[in-house]
Amino acid sequence: MRLRIRPVETSFYDLFTESAQHLVTGAALLAEMLSETADHASVAKRMRSAEHAADETTHAIVRRVNSTFVTPFDREDIYSLGSGLDDVMDAMDEVVDQILVYEVKVLPPELSDQVAVLQRCAELTAAAMPKLQSLRDLDEYWIEINRLENQGDKNHRRILAKLFSGEFKAMEVLKLKDIVESLEESIDAFEKVANIVEQIAVKES
Repeated sequence: MRLRIRPVETSFYDLFTESAQHLVTGAALLAEMLSETADHASVAKRMRSAEHAADETTHAIVRRVNSTFVTPFDREDIYSLGSGLDDVMDAMDEVVDQILVYEVKVLPPELSDQVAVLQRCAELTAAAMPKLQSLRDLDEYWIEINRLENQGDKNHRRILAKLFSGEFKAMEVLKLKDIVESLEESIDAFEKVANIVEQIAVKES
């Protein structure tokens, strides 16, 4: 059995929690972007600010790793988790930016199903981060994220089928397909974060 002394200070856990809270904000902005009455330019501006704030938290995690002698778990796992959380934010920011620059006026209502999955993933991830300190009660988190990712896959296939049904003009299909793929990547990024958390829990328990 490996004996590991864990540092008492909580800055890493606080930073991971802060990073995950940025994802809750990002998912909410993405949901707002899909609203029929959304001011796309305004939402995109706020999303850029949220993404910059998330970047700052990621940089803070890296600085903390580089300045800390004893870390709560392996340094490469801390880097991976920080990077994984940042990747989720980047993916959601990309969706918002695509809707803005492509000047998409009408979005298939089915996209809301994917955003609902993203919002739930964000909530679960934010709730899971403080539990890293004890590494307890995390299995339900990654199991549910995996289930949500599977649901996202099903939604993805149905949305693609609708896009290619002949209901949309060719140019709109190209624009919407990019957005749909980026939504799928966002959900996949959440699953990658859950996988990292599972690896940390298994390794450190």
